[in-house]
Amino acid sequence: QVQLVESGGGLVQAGGSLRLSCAASGRTFSIYSMGWFRQAPGKQREFVAAINWRGGDTYHADSVKGRFTASREYAKSTVYLQMNSLKPEDTAVYYCAADHSWDALVKGNNVDYWGQGTQVTVSS
Repeated sequence: QVQLVESGGGLVQAGGSLRLSCAASGRTFSIYSMGWFRQAPGKQREFVAAINWRGGDTYHADSVKGRFTASREYAKSTVYLQMNSLKPEDTAVYYCAADHSWDALVKGNNVDYWGQGTQVTVSS
């Protein structure tokens, strides 16, 4: 099993920045990919970003490309989501995720592990 704990959410004005963190524990050696999803009120959960746990390659959704950056600190078993130029439409609960597969995580298909979520609110 893998446990994921997010932190770093909060309230920020439009144009501001936040950095989310996700600390993984447990059988982290089994992880292939980690990433971030978000769910706004009344909407389905959507993919935001993914990172190859060992190689560090990243993939970002078009909606956040150029504004958000996923990264990882392998020695600390932690992934980050740096969010810049935030917009009110970025308001959502952000979830950290981990999987033994790249495709499954990017597609959000039966993802193996989820964090509890952290609220990000962007005011206009």
